[in-house]
Amino acid sequence: MEGVVMLRQLIGQLQEFVQLYGSPPPQPLPQLPLLNHPRWCSSTVDDSSIDDYYSFMMAAGSVRILDPSEPTPSKRSRKERTRGKSSGTTDTTEPMEQHIWKDFPEDLYEAVIARLPIATFFHFRSVCRKWNSLLDSESFSQHCTEIPQANPWFYTITHENVNSGAMYDPSLKKWHHPTISSLPTKLIVLPVASAGGLVCFLDIGNRNFYVCNPLNQSFKELPARSVKVWSRIAVGMTLNGSSTSGGYKVMWVGCDGEYEVYDSLRNSWTRPGSMPSSVKLPLYLNFRSQAVTIDSTLYFMRSHPDGIVSYDMVTGVWKQFIIPTPLHLTDHTLAECGGRIMLVGLLSKNAATCVCIWELQKMTLLWKEVDRMPNIWCLEFYGKHVRMTCLGNKGLLMLSLRSRQINRMVTYNVSSKEWLKVPGCVVPHGRKRQWIACGTSFYPCLTAVA
Repeated sequence: MEGVVMLRQLIGQLQEFVQLYGSPPPQPLPQLPLLNHPRWCSSTVDDSSIDDYYSFMMAAGSVRILDPSEPTPSKRSRKERTRGKSSGTTDTTEPMEQHIWKDFPEDLYEAVIARLPIATFFHFRSVCRKWNSLLDSESFSQHCTEIPQANPWFYTITHENVNSGAMYDPSLKKWHHPTISSLPTKLIVLPVASAGGLVCFLDIGNRNFYVCNPLNQSFKELPARSVKVWSRIAVGMTLNGSSTSGGYKVMWVGCDGEYEVYDSLRNSWTRPGSMPSSVKLPLYLNFRSQAVTIDSTLYFMRSHPDGIVSYDMVTGVWKQFIIPTPLHLTDHTLAECGGRIMLVGLLSKNAATCVCIWELQKMTLLWKEVDRMPNIWCLEFYGKHVRMTCLGNKGLLMLSLRSRQINRMVTYNVSSKEWLKVPGCVVPHGRKRQWIACGTSFYPCLTAVA
């Protein structure tokens, strides 16, 4: 008889739940005469069925039976429910049982942490020494490499704080302000390339290179170059394998055809050869456009003639492609997505300005327009002298659009063709919106080592 009472009490609670949240059950329960308590009801079942229901409910083990003396729970207002969600609180909070969690398998422990959002890493290292030491664990590094790469982050430099960076996480639409203590403070260093979670920096005098992981502060100053070139240079970076554990390479190339390649495994610069005669010199490189990396090949944009020059880091082969640039195009830069070479730039005609996206057709070596910024956004640029800087060119693009009246940043997803506005970059405890000077995109990796 006690089982019958508990079953009826459970059914009463289920009906109260339906009344509170307004969601009817899949099949309505048949109405039966009320028993002694007004909150109790039952369905027409025989004693054997009741025993079956009771056995099933007790086997579930997760049902909380209300005491008859407890007051009926009142329905919360929408404002209260919203406040509870925003504050992260729940009505029932169960403490973690020490005797259960102390024997949690170590391999699962690392696998779970490797799948946490990258942004949690900023609080991760301060939890305990054991968590901090995970960064040097080979098994944890293996778990991280198994996680598919999400959207890249963006490491940027602002006009107001040239010696400190600002990182943008597009998944959370949030800015982070890391402090890389190893970077020189007396020099202005700019992010120029990235690979495998590492960002390559070059000082404004084009003399010294630095490689750093902005997340774990792994840092290296590259040795001095054997060739002294004081003019501007273009820089590219590739991995030797699938991760930084196999090493990485950094390449620079100048307008006169000089170039060198740094190999992290040898920790030295080498001159693999000279520029072939098929590549027209001097190279009028587009320094507003960062190099694009597809597999082991770097692509640089050039002009006079307009086109692209490429260098394969494995075979050491140079190639040149003559590709006419679309008319009325300014501030254009290369990008890539899934092995496709893209072009993004400002298309200006008369007083109208619009951001356009092109894809390189491999058969014809011509640019084909594939998308444009929404017209309602472009109307904001009408009659204004707008300049554009591309801060990242790896599938997800970040574009800085500015004039005397405008300071706008947007992202463009090449695969989904989605345009999104980026919130303003404000330093901690500050109010003034920062102007982004330059930047590069990188795939965040907790275990990448310079």
